[in-house]
Amino acid sequence: MKTQTKHSLMLMLCAFIWGTAFVAQSAGSGMGAYSFLAGRSWLAVLVLIPTVFAFDTVRKKQGQPYGWPKEKSERKTLLVAGLVCGTFLFAASAAQQIGITINPSTAKAAFLTAMYVVMVPVFGLFLGRKGSAQLWVSMVIAVAGLYMLCMKNGFGGIETSDWILLSCAVLFSFQIMSIDHFSPLVDGVRLSLIQFIVVAVESSAAALIFETPTLAEYGANFLPVVYCGVMSSGAGYTLQILGQKDLNPAIASLIMCLESVFSALGGWLLLGQNLSMRESAGCTLIFAAVVLSQLPLAELRRCKKGA
Repeated sequence: MKTQTKHSLMLMLCAFIWGTAFVAQSAGSGMGAYSFLAGRSWLAVLVLIPTVFAFDTVRKKQGQPYGWPKEKSERKTLLVAGLVCGTFLFAASAAQQIGITINPSTAKAAFLTAMYVVMVPVFGLFLGRKGSAQLWVSMVIAVAGLYMLCMKNGFGGIETSDWILLSCAVLFSFQIMSIDHFSPLVDGVRLSLIQFIVVAVESSAAALIFETPTLAEYGANFLPVVYCGVMSSGAGYTLQILGQKDLNPAIASLIMCLESVFSALGGWLLLGQNLSMRESAGCTLIFAAVVLSQLPLAELRRCKKGA
C-alpha cells in the first residue's frame, strides 16, 4: 500500500472517531468546558503512556529505532513540538466546547468547526504553499457539502457561539499546520503524548481558575468524558499525527472534514435519525471533494504528454 494512501486511511479513521464524538461532546455540555476538556485529556494521557511502550516494543522487534531521543537537540524539538501543538489544541478544543455549551446545536458546531478545510490552504499561502486548481475546487465542493449537511435552516442570526466556533476553526487550522511542520521531525506517538500532557495541564489550570469541577459532575458525565478521552483524544489525535506525516496539510484537512459526514451517518445508523435528501446530497458532495483531492490528475496529464 502506498504511503499516501495509508496515511489518508488513517485520517479517515480519525474523522470517523471525531464524528461520533460530537454527540458525546454535546452530551457532556452540561459541565464546565474546561473541566470536560481536562477530564478527557488526562484520560488520553493514561491511554497514550502504554501506547508509547507498545510502539517501542514493535519497533524493537523490527530492528527500528525506538525510545526517547538521545540527542539534546532532538529532545528539545520534541518538547517544543508538544508545547506548540498542545497549546493550539487546548485553545481550539476549549473554544469548541465553550461554543457547544452556549449553543448545543451539533450541526452548526460541526459546520463552523469544519471551516478549517478552507482556512488551512488559505493560511498555507502565507507560508509559500500554493494549492493546485484541483485542490481549490475540492475545497469549494466540500464547503458546499458541509453547508447542505449541517445548516438545514441556514445560519439565522450570527450568535456569540458562532464567533467562538469560528475562532475554534482558526485555531484548529494552526494546530493542523503545526502538526504538518513537526510530525516529520519527531516520533508521532510521543508527540501525541506530550501534546495531551500540555492540554491536560492547561485545561486543569483553566478549570480551577474559572470553574468549580466536582467528582459528582464527572460521575454524571462519565460516558461522554471516557469516550472523548479514550477514542477522540487518545486514538483520534494520534491517528491525526501519524496520518499527517508526509501528507499535504490542505488534503489532510479535507479528509478530516469527513467527521461531519460520519457524525450524520452515525446518527442515522445508531440513533435512527433520518437523513433528508439535502443531507444525503451534502454527504455525497463532501465524499466527492475528498475523492477529487486524492485523484492523481497531474500525474495522469504528465503520462498523457509523455505518451
